[in-house]
Amino acid sequence: MPLTARSGPVVLVGCGRLGSAILEGWLATGAVAARDIIVLTPSDKPAADAARAKGARINPPLDALAGVHAVVLAVKPAMWRAAAAPLEGHLGPDAVVVSVMAGVLADDIASVLGRPVARVMPTTAVAQARGVAALWSLDVRARAAAKALFMPIADVVGLDAEDQMDPATAVAGSAPAFVYAFVKALARAGATQGLAPDAAVRLARGALRSAGAGLETGEDLDALIGRIASPGGTTRAGLDAMAAAGDLDRAAEAAVEAAVQRAKTL
Repeated sequence: MPLTARSGPVVLVGCGRLGSAILEGWLATGAVAARDIIVLTPSDKPAADAARAKGARINPPLDALAGVHAVVLAVKPAMWRAAAAPLEGHLGPDAVVVSVMAGVLADDIASVLGRPVARVMPTTAVAQARGVAALWSLDVRARAAAKALFMPIADVVGLDAEDQMDPATAVAGSAPAFVYAFVKALARAGATQGLAPDAAVRLARGALRSAGAGLETGEDLDALIGRIASPGGTTRAGLDAMAAAGDLDRAAEAAVEAAVQRAKTL
């Protein structure tokens, strides 16, 4: 259910790439009405300017935070304490905190802001309401607020424990870049086989869109592969060649493990 004025405003702290994507998704879907959005950002951002034009408040006096329903922390992990400290003392007793920062523990955030915390790791496709988001919280109110904020713009996947957030970040938040890197490699391979570079890139990007359409059916991944890779066909030959050239599972494990370890150092 979209949040309404009766729930109180929502504060977005930070309007970088992820914060802007969240803001764009809220405005596009009506998940949060523009009049109920407060954005705190140290610099001008196109997404914040667009939200202001629709009625959102940008950098109002901190007294405006007294009646907020939720605070979404979307700053860089290294900057979160500096961004959160000014909020203390201005939030009402019913406010909850939703963090979309990698590697920052809920207890650490709660120790500064003194509020229930939910952690969410969304992909930037929330801007188009096509994201996926991992969610964890021990607090019922914080979890409910996070769901209300992100279910209209993402497929929300609940986690059983906070220590699952780092691998979830790697699999969902970081993995689109891994997939793009593979698509880029496919385009280069197509050019090597004689395609014009521009044509190879368009075809590889189109293949990714086609794969995404298949995923949206909810069909099992092996079944989706089987629908394309008929025995003795060109796709099966390509899959066999990939398996012979290297272990895809090992490459994926290495990428996810590296992202997890990096998250632990933030």
